[in-house]
Amino acid sequence: MSEQTSAKTPVDFWFDPLCPWAWMTSRWVLEVEKVRDIEVRWHIMSLAVLNEPRLDELNDHYREMMTTTAWDGVRVVTAAWQKHGADILGPLYTALGNRIHNGGLGPTREAIAGALDEVGLPADLIDYADQKDFEFDAELRASHKEGIDKVGQDVGTPVIAVPGADGEQIAFFGPVVTPAPKGEDAAKLWDGTLLVASVQGFYELKRTRTQGPDFSNL
Repeated sequence: MSEQTSAKTPVDFWFDPLCPWAWMTSRWVLEVEKVRDIEVRWHIMSLAVLNEPRLDELNDHYREMMTTTAWDGVRVVTAAWQKHGADILGPLYTALGNRIHNGGLGPTREAIAGALDEVGLPADLIDYADQKDFEFDAELRASHKEGIDKVGQDVGTPVIAVPGADGEQIAFFGPVVTPAPKGEDAAKLWDGTLLVASVQGFYELKRTRTQGPDFSNL
């Protein structure tokens, strides 16, 4: 009798490299990969695109960021994806996040250039950060729309989608957590998140954040 192995459950994860909370959640999901039979598939969404319709509602600092530096990282990541394939998204996101968030560089050109070098991508990809008439704008917006259409406009990043019991995807924003759980704690949060997200009519569970992102265990 031949031994059959089941395919891993695909977990689609939409991220913007600018967001520290998405970064924290992404590290948790990678921890879940070690303890649950899942495989993460990375996709791009954009806080800049998300906030385009509501720029007038944002405070001055956030509005300035959404119209300037918020575009840099997603443009470079999108260009890398289009030129070098989807498999580069995970490694590039990790290299960026380690610099932007863990390393405290923020969304700087130094962080982007270092990440490109680490994963062996051409240095001139950074030129896309300044490309206002962005060559791959349609692809960026389509990826963003694919994720956001699953959960609606009243969210941020990340968006996660997994197959439900009926084969249809269950999608949700978050979870927002700090620090990123490890080991069995990561597994328990995953199991619980899937449990509540799969309940028909369940929309929200929230409490006020009392601390910022803690990158100390990443």
